[in-house]
Amino acid sequence: MYIPPHFNVPGKETLLRLLPDASFATLVTTDADGLPFATHLPFSYDPDRGEQGTLIAHMARANPHGALLENRASLVIFQGPHSYISPRFYTTDVNVPTWNYVAVHTYGTARIVEDPDAVLSILNRLTAENEERRENPWSPAEFDPKRLAAMMRGIIAFEIPVERIEGKAKLGQNKTAEDQAAVRNAVGELVTP
Repeated sequence: MYIPPHFNVPGKETLLRLLPDASFATLVTTDADGLPFATHLPFSYDPDRGEQGTLIAHMARANPHGALLENRASLVIFQGPHSYISPRFYTTDVNVPTWNYVAVHTYGTARIVEDPDAVLSILNRLTAENEERRENPWSPAEFDPKRLAAMMRGIIAFEIPVERIEGKAKLGQNKTAEDQAAVRNAVGELVTP
């Protein structure tokens, strides 16, 4: 990802601030011909497993992306808040349309998780994180055990130890304080870098 110095932010800390709202991410892995294959998935992030943390997810076993995961580097793109910025938002008149946004890119090689207890742990973690804001959270423990076991055979669970993480917050840091305030007034504050 192209990151001019004034838009560079700490990747790990930025990802933690974006989650859980940005946990639906894009997984990109190249095939044998070098062509990218992308899948959109919910991810969990464990910042304490490994120096840069570990990503946790699963996909349908029928998804051909699963065959590309092991022994190939993958990129996972987390998209944070974003907004179109009109030149009319600024106090100065030397601006063009742009887009303010926050994004985090993580890189690593996936490890497939086969152990049924470990797969269930991944499902429990992903479900708990996505249900935690609900008044009456659902749990995989409520599902019929035989059906759950059958469904687990239909997925590929995996972990990606993060080898590199990059954060970018393009929020007008290169603009005057007056222009930054005018943009915040027009669209609200996306996040603080």
